[in-house]
Amino acid sequence: MVLPIEVPHYTYEDYKLWEGEWELIEGIPFAMTPSPCFEHQELVSRLIIQIGEQLLRCPKQCRIISDLDWIISEDTVLRPDISIICERPKDFIRKPPLVIFEIVSKSTAIKDEVTKFHIYEREGVKVYVLVYFTLKKARVFELEEGKYRKIGDFIEESFAFDLKKFGIDCKFKVTLKSFGKHS
Repeated sequence: MVLPIEVPHYTYEDYKLWEGEWELIEGIPFAMTPSPCFEHQELVSRLIIQIGEQLLRCPKQCRIISDLDWIISEDTVLRPDISIICERPKDFIRKPPLVIFEIVSKSTAIKDEVTKFHIYEREGVKVYVLVYFTLKKARVFELEEGKYRKIGDFIEESFAFDLKKFGIDCKFKVTLKSFGKHS
């Protein structure tokens, strides 16, 4: 006989008390340990520098940030690897970012490709980019009529973002040739 197990349902109030690095998805905690590997963090840094310099020309003063909590609801708090937002939050992100980049690894693939994909789509994130640093590849999705449409797979090349269709007069380009290259 299998005993029924009651799964606790946590909230943002619980989340604020936890030690360590966590995400909360529909009341279920997900540990974010161990910390990301060197290649992951280096790629995040390269993307922030590359895109951040281009966003300086954005008339809406869009910003690129990493590892900042996005409080979606009372029981869902995610921490995207990189977010582009077009407002200055008081503390944490509380509205859907315009663009999210997730750096995909073996340990995060299912969460990034399935769970977060559906949450970001449902919450209205306009552009979602999955970056596979081991493959030197990025997969880009754009929200159209409430569903993500795959724009393409980019391997060691550049791809441009024109955010005009989302009411933001801002453009930037990402170059993948620098992925995985160390100076």
